[in-house]
Amino acid sequence: MQEIKGEIISINGPIVIVQLPGVHNGEQVRVGRLGLMGEVIRLDGEHATIQVYESTESLRPGEMAQALGHPLSVELGPGLLGKIFDGVQRPLDKIFVEQGDYIARGLTIDPLARDLKWDFTPNNRLRLGTQIKPGMLLGQVQETPSITHPLLVPPNCLGELLELAHAGEYSVDQDIAKIKLHNGEIQTLQMFHRWPVRIPRPYQNRDHAVIPLLTGQRILDTFFPLLKGGKGAVPGPFGAGKTMLQHQIARWSNADIVIYVGCGERGNELVDILESFPELIDPHTGRSLMERTLLIANTSNMPVVAREASIYVGVTIAEYYRDLGYDVVMVADSTSRWAEALREVGGRLGQMPVEEGYPAYLASRLAAFYERAGRVTTLGDHKASVTLIGAVSPPGGDFSEPVTSHTKEIVQTFWALSKELADARHYPSIDWNDSFSDYVNVAQQWWADNIDTHWLEYRNEALKLLAHADELARIVNLVGPEALSSTQRWVLEGAALIREGVLQQSAVDETDSFCSPEKQMLLLSLMLQIYHQGIELIEAGVPVQQLTELPILAQARRIKSEFSSQQVHKLQEFEQTIQTAFDKISMEYGYKKAA
Repeated sequence: MQEIKGEIISINGPIVIVQLPGVHNGEQVRVGRLGLMGEVIRLDGEHATIQVYESTESLRPGEMAQALGHPLSVELGPGLLGKIFDGVQRPLDKIFVEQGDYIARGLTIDPLARDLKWDFTPNNRLRLGTQIKPGMLLGQVQETPSITHPLLVPPNCLGELLELAHAGEYSVDQDIAKIKLHNGEIQTLQMFHRWPVRIPRPYQNRDHAVIPLLTGQRILDTFFPLLKGGKGAVPGPFGAGKTMLQHQIARWSNADIVIYVGCGERGNELVDILESFPELIDPHTGRSLMERTLLIANTSNMPVVAREASIYVGVTIAEYYRDLGYDVVMVADSTSRWAEALREVGGRLGQMPVEEGYPAYLASRLAAFYERAGRVTTLGDHKASVTLIGAVSPPGGDFSEPVTSHTKEIVQTFWALSKELADARHYPSIDWNDSFSDYVNVAQQWWADNIDTHWLEYRNEALKLLAHADELARIVNLVGPEALSSTQRWVLEGAALIREGVLQQSAVDETDSFCSPEKQMLLLSLMLQIYHQGIELIEAGVPVQQLTELPILAQARRIKSEFSSQQVHKLQEFEQTIQTAFDKISMEYGYKKAA
């Protein structure tokens, strides 16, 4: 390919205009004497507008620019898991060794280590002369003790197998196969390949998501479920607990691979993630969580344009592991910072601002990003999925602002965080009135088949009880509790049991940080049982004060932290304790239940 070079004409922050005839839109470019990384986003004759992913400070007109002949791409192969990258897939650990605490501008480091050897096991079923197509298995390596990495034929590679490497140790840039393409050309395959981040990776077909993404968080799994391959959002104001909730999802979800993208977040929050994740133990394997985790860190003090790229880098890597047959969950924190990057670049380009200064294409960009989620049949005939969860940080907690409102229209699970609940120390601070899930009917089938046929019934009753209690609470605020009947006062007590005994869940409580589906259903059924028993006695004339003073209520609130998910039988025994307590009240008042 002929090398294309040009000259810088003007500089406007991260936007640089270069005279670069023959360059393609979307092509990656090196700018200036430092070789700053950039991408062509607009062409006007021989003038190319480039967004630069690094600071353009000290850059001057007249310096040279060079087109690299390919779009912004990522390297995909073994060696990604357990790593921490910046927004354009540069490994931060190597940067620290070479440069120290700060990333030098123009720095080029291979994302995948070339000096690391992998123990390659070829696919013995392949014979020379076999017709090769995308997704076929060439062999595999053990990427981490927890994850086996199949090596597949890349997309758009069709031909005849001429050579396949023998078992042994190879680096990612060594040839492991040789293919004769249909046009007669010979193509060599390595353990890795590159893929443009803005182009979704191909698959055979998209399926309907059918299996819940279990996070171990009761309010998510039981009340507002998300499916593997689904689209979810976590909107909330500052201090509402978005980051902690995403930590819990990353740690406890039943996905195979977890990708966390810190997009424009504060440095101290990402430092906390970078320090805590390597120390976390994977509950599914008993080994380090980093063995199946990948982190992309792009803090708010890093160049704003790289923030926009980090989202696409993350989702492209997620699609790659999906193609290997894994269920992947990607958490983006936050899409609001990503949208702010679009707004800044759009302003410098002179594009017409629309809602609150955001460009007119905000909604379509958000939709295109979330549509890369899904459960698919891969080119290798596997069922696999990418689940996308985007945090949203609306200014002042205003859910009517553009990023939140557009996201709400796109996603199918909406976990709305409440500052009021967070201030009341109710965590996770998910507001059950503003949240929703369109996956309830699908999830109901899984719960009925695997856990309890009453899941939907219990869930709906609990939500109805919470809504009724909220209405009564407004009355109490206006005229006081004396205006309520005994039944209404017991409704408030029942809703409090649901809130404190089920919905509240401490991320730092070793016993309750994770809650299995079996424990979730038992806790919910126990709280509803207490509520039903109380209603029955109140209707028989038992004073509500007598019921609210029962020690069993305080025990029920604490029981979630007393017994772990492995001690479900203890929860089942507590059901008899509840029955005994209410039978005692019944005997005191001479009330006999109907047989």
